[in-house]
Amino acid sequence: MKPLQISTETALKLSESLNMPLEQIMHMPTPILLKKLAEAEAKEKTK
Repeated sequence: MKPLQISTETALKLSESLNMPLEQIMHMPTPILLKKLAEAEAKEKTK
């Protein structure tokens, strides 16, 4: 599987917001990443 086609800055922001290592973010399949982003956004809205 090839790494995601996102910028370094975007990957760093995702890593910080999802509390995951950068390497794990870069090699995560896109559908799973989108699901995790949706979960993080839902948590943010409930705060």
